[in-house]
Amino acid sequence: MTTLAITGGTGFVGTALIRAAVAAGHAVRALTRRPQSARDGVEWITGTLEDAAALDRLVSGADVVVHVAGVVNAPDRTAFVAGNVEGTRAMLAAAAKSRVARFVHVSSLAAREPGLSDYGWSKAEAERLVEASSLAWTIVRPPGIYGPGDLEQLDLFRAARWGVVPLPPRGRLSVIAVEDLARLLLAVASESAPRSIYEADDGTGGWTHTAFARAIGAAVGRRVLPLHLPPAFLTIAARADRLLRRGKAKLTADRVAYFCHPDWTIDPLKRPPPDLWQPRIDTHDGLTETARWYRTRGLL
Repeated sequence: MTTLAITGGTGFVGTALIRAAVAAGHAVRALTRRPQSARDGVEWITGTLEDAAALDRLVSGADVVVHVAGVVNAPDRTAFVAGNVEGTRAMLAAAAKSRVARFVHVSSLAAREPGLSDYGWSKAEAERLVEASSLAWTIVRPPGIYGPGDLEQLDLFRAARWGVVPLPPRGRLSVIAVEDLARLLLAVASESAPRSIYEADDGTGGWTHTAFARAIGAAVGRRVLPLHLPPAFLTIAARADRLLRRGKAKLTADRVAYFCHPDWTIDPLKRPPPDLWQPRIDTHDGLTETARWYRTRGLL
């Protein structure tokens, strides 16, 4: 049995990772800001990434750190630095201090294009910290993550229900089901080869924006019109979303730039070796299950 120290354990990816880790027989320590219900196989450590004492408790005696926590939406670069750069720096320091055997860092494809957004820049800076560390590390760059429990893609499903899906200019993207991502993180946590950067998807090689919108439409039972919008319109829409939803806005000015990038497919040369991991969830099936989850909770 391996003891995993997990950050971001109460979020979308972290929840799936903890579920998979416990099912596989691992012991889990997970960082949390707020008290959590007791759960077999999980020890909750109350604290934040700014709390060095809490991080020491989290990683002490752990075999592997899986650093999932990060900021995907923030008002400015300073907030991205605090969440993604300084948070990673603090976790690396705690892991090195406790001589943890492995460090798995969850990054993003956005790190490949740091000039497009503050988010991508902060993820690239965090990667540089990991690569410069003395730890045996693995970096995983997920593409678009979907699945039951996700709220980031909910707006697309809601739009599809009305028959029109607003999209950025034409391009391509990769996606991965959260359950498949959780299995990958567990696989790299136990692999022996250190210092690898992996990019993983659903095995399709990528989707056009149009095809993915139609797949979401099929998941909600509607034929949809994919509507490609120019960057200028998306910028105006981002301002409107900020006014309407304020801190809960999903479309931000920072996101517009990388949404409009024409190619967010994974690099096939960075795929995990097939004997380490392969995707299991067909995306059409996964999207249908995601839509079902939304409906059962009154979100769709």
